[in-house]
Amino acid sequence: MKQLFALLIPIFLLAPILNAQSQKEQFQYAENLTLQGVVTDQSTGEGLPFATVVLKDSLANVITGTQTDFDGKYLISGLNPGIYLLQTQYVAYTTSLVEAVKIDLSKKTWVVNVQLEQHSEMLDEIVVVEYKMPLIRKSLSMVSGVTRSKKGRKGRNKTVSKEEYNNIDDNSWKKAKKNPLSTFSIDVDKAAYSNIRRYINDGQLPPENAVRIEEMVNYFPYDYPAPMFESPFSISPEYMDCPWNKENKLLHLGIKGMEIEMSSAAASNLTFLIDVSGSMNSADKLGLLKSGLYLLIDQLRDKDKVAIVVYAGAAGIVLPSTKGKDKDKIKNAIEQLKAGGSTAGGAGIKLAYKVAMENFIEGGNNRVILATDGDFNVGISGEDGLVKLIEEKRESGIFLSVLGFGTGNLKDSKMEQVANHGNGNYHYIDNILEAKKVLVNEIGGTLITIAKDVKIQMDFNEEFVESYRQIGYVNRQLENKDFDNDKKDAGELGSGHSVTVIYEIKPTKLKKGGMDIEKDKRIALVKLRYKATNKNKSKFVSAPVFDKDLKFDQATLNGQFAASVASFGMLLRNSEFKGASSFDQVIAMAQKSKGKDIGNYRSEFISLVEAAKNLKRTE
Repeated sequence: MKQLFALLIPIFLLAPILNAQSQKEQFQYAENLTLQGVVTDQSTGEGLPFATVVLKDSLANVITGTQTDFDGKYLISGLNPGIYLLQTQYVAYTTSLVEAVKIDLSKKTWVVNVQLEQHSEMLDEIVVVEYKMPLIRKSLSMVSGVTRSKKGRKGRNKTVSKEEYNNIDDNSWKKAKKNPLSTFSIDVDKAAYSNIRRYINDGQLPPENAVRIEEMVNYFPYDYPAPMFESPFSISPEYMDCPWNKENKLLHLGIKGMEIEMSSAAASNLTFLIDVSGSMNSADKLGLLKSGLYLLIDQLRDKDKVAIVVYAGAAGIVLPSTKGKDKDKIKNAIEQLKAGGSTAGGAGIKLAYKVAMENFIEGGNNRVILATDGDFNVGISGEDGLVKLIEEKRESGIFLSVLGFGTGNLKDSKMEQVANHGNGNYHYIDNILEAKKVLVNEIGGTLITIAKDVKIQMDFNEEFVESYRQIGYVNRQLENKDFDNDKKDAGELGSGHSVTVIYEIKPTKLKKGGMDIEKDKRIALVKLRYKATNKNKSKFVSAPVFDKDLKFDQATLNGQFAASVASFGMLLRNSEFKGASSFDQVIAMAQKSKGKDIGNYRSEFISLVEAAKNLKRTE
């Protein structure tokens, strides 16, 4: 029998049906209840690696999911008491559905083993090019940035990589007396974190240039205060001790965008530009993309419109603009997508913008969604040519979102630049849970822009700041003169998005009469410019930052957790500025600042750091 290892995309479910237990009991045991087992071939008894295991409610809505390891074992923890349906899927096998899996407080660990029957008719039709698995599950390592082949667990070969990343040099220290101003564009992209997660789950540390610390920090939700009055966002500064350098301070800045409910948002005109070239022919690329798009289509309203443009050897329209209510028609078009051929990315982008303009909605959300591994190898292949094209098209009022997929061939450098210059955002989708996060949970931030060309300028007070260093935002730096220049493009802020900024500060050593001067003084002034989405003239807001002698453990959980992520990023980059940072310190900080952890993203982060701690960098 052929050995077959593949990623199979689960269907999502909602919340479990809870038993009649008190909320107090459920809260007490929620993090301890675990479901585990092994998925095996019914005829041979062999464990099936990378089988998809999901929990569903009676309405077939996703609660949570995982995949089996190399031995076919799975583990789902953090469950609430309830009655579940357990669905197990594997390529070329019949889907299994175990009904009425009851989990209560009588014990902490529940075991359900599953046997799958091979579907003989499907075997000869399936060709697995690559496979991928999500967080905290073991998988084959991908060698990135080099051409080599190594043996993974049980002697299996790792995949050769041709991934591309832009060079990043950490921001250096600047003297406040000579350079009091620090100006940059905001960044709400989150691709770097999920891409880093993919590397670590594949058994190796990421390349240093894949680590964009601001995207790591901004990946997580923070409970910054909601904006008040007519402002589209709030500004929340905080000044605290630095955990990796006791002599220094951290300036933590949180910006929260107003949240627009999708039900009341303006109509959307979406044009999907889908890469169906040969490089997309794998389960973690086109297969995962299609499953993610199904989730997005379910969120569409009757007033929304969708078109689908594809590109490979040539570009073409596979679905003309279609009303959101015709979901079956849209999904059928997605289902028919197949990969093959070379990549004419330039022609595809031109056609997508043409289709979007022909169906333009005045006052609506007009957007092209580019889904690709970034391998533009035919037509406009250089980054400069792509950027110029995107800059021309953004003036039409059509924004751009970029969804990156896959391993071994990811052209991160191109996708990041296209998104940055197209009034859009960039996400890397490494598993179906990330697809749900981007296309369902955060759909407003992904698709609805509330402010464009958002720039920040920090004006440091040299009396209290000797020098400063911005952590991350390396490729978002602007000339100080560009802050007041409304013709200078900058980042966009989506509905409900938060932006987190961190500076490390060397305070001045002022003394008076042998005693330190109390520093309940203004450290800096935060200045911010932004434009309404339909305006070309910017508005100005500002907020002061004061030193209140705040110890690190007295800071908000937002500030502490963001610092732990930044510290982790410096470790992954092997930054010369990492100071006393260590994996153990990062884990301790993150555990103390985990808070309510809605979505379990912070818990996931802690597990990721623990995994990275045991890995060695591949040169």
